[in-house]
Amino acid sequence: MNLKEAQDGIEYIIKKIETDDEELDAFLFSLGCYSGEKITVVRHLKGGCVVAIKDGRYNIDNQLAEAIII
Repeated sequence: MNLKEAQDGIEYIIKKIETDDEELDAFLFSLGCYSGEKITVVRHLKGGCVVAIKDGRYNIDNQLAEAIII
């Protein structure tokens, strides 16, 4: 299941990031988004979703949400 399919308010563990873009991987890693880390979808938006990773909240688009497997 990916983040786009996740339910709001439930904490999940990131299993893997499915992307071939090294810059995107590095960016996600800098946010604390990597395998084994906890992530929560705060709410879904029309163009993406708001997620909570560690102590931060981030707005990510649908394409990125589909790349994060939980």
